[in-house]
Amino acid sequence: MKILRRLGAYFSPKPEEAAPGRSSGSGGPRARPRGGNRGRKRRVRRPILEGRPTVFFVVGHGKSGTTWLARLLGSHPEVLCLWEGRFFGREWHREDLGEVEAQVPPRTLSGALANSRDLRLWAERSVWGRRGDVDEHLANLTRLALDYFLDQRLSGTDKKIVGDKTPFLPGAHTIREIHDLYPEARVIHVIRDGRDAEVSWMHHRWNRSKEQGGIQVLRPGEAERREAYREDAAGAGLFDEGELRARAAQWRETVGEATKEGPELLGDNYTEVRYERLLEDAPAETRRLLRFLGAGAGDGVVRQCVEEASFEKLSGGRRRGDEDSTSLLRKGVSGDWRGAFTERDKRIFKEEAGDLLVELGYEKDHGW
Repeated sequence: MKILRRLGAYFSPKPEEAAPGRSSGSGGPRARPRGGNRGRKRRVRRPILEGRPTVFFVVGHGKSGTTWLARLLGSHPEVLCLWEGRFFGREWHREDLGEVEAQVPPRTLSGALANSRDLRLWAERSVWGRRGDVDEHLANLTRLALDYFLDQRLSGTDKKIVGDKTPFLPGAHTIREIHDLYPEARVIHVIRDGRDAEVSWMHHRWNRSKEQGGIQVLRPGEAERREAYREDAAGAGLFDEGELRARAAQWRETVGEATKEGPELLGDNYTEVRYERLLEDAPAETRRLLRFLGAGAGDGVVRQCVEEASFEKLSGGRRRGDEDSTSLLRKGVSGDWRGAFTERDKRIFKEEAGDLLVELGYEKDHGW
């Protein structure tokens, strides 16, 4: 009840909000104008920021190092970082996940609220809601729910910074949603060479297949391809052509969109970190990101974070490069795609995402 009372205060309008068209004064970027039935701007109410914890989200394409970074930051005594709360991704939905015993919800929080028929009908017909814009009501409720869940995990701790690992989901526009729902949040975008990310993803997918107790549904013949690859990686291909093409296009779309919209929509609340740079100098990048979040970044605490999240510790003693193809932490290196991609795979990735590889500096041109 204490949390609920505090949350109620967050949505109390400031005096200047009484005048139409005025900024909410939150200090964060204003929400994008959205079309409405009455031709007015729809806006998520801003919370009163005094005394609020710093909120951040670690975003990135799957298998780009988001888990590693979440562990690095979450090892800091001032920082609470969980993963994958699945807060954002209004359109994402996997019906089959509602039927399996997995710690992955079939919808995101924003999707669950926006797509609740009963809640929408209530907001449309209730005397309390029908005079306003329904989508605005649901956006405000989503923001309220976000604050509730962040606060209820933070309460009882002495931490002052709270965050979530939020990997990009197919069809989601994560940066836009964060801007619309939580514009004062800080966002760290982890970027990794898309070719390495896809090699890591295939092993991750195979290790989490349903017949092995996971949630990934393998296509016909894929289990046989997995076993053939594990027996003779040089002779068997890692990728199905159609899947690699789709995944490369998804990497291009999600990473490309985030690198453009992050600075544009979030300004100084957005930063990027390269997976490869983390490998080269984890202490320097950890220090920079802790300062970005407003956390202490002395030598001792940085060393603690790096040690707690080291590959050696989390893998049970293996060194980076010592591969265990059945482990979540398989290898922990960059450039692994060179030994996994066939000439066909290279051609497909160039066709779908070659321009972004060059734009991000992973290649000088298309001659690789």
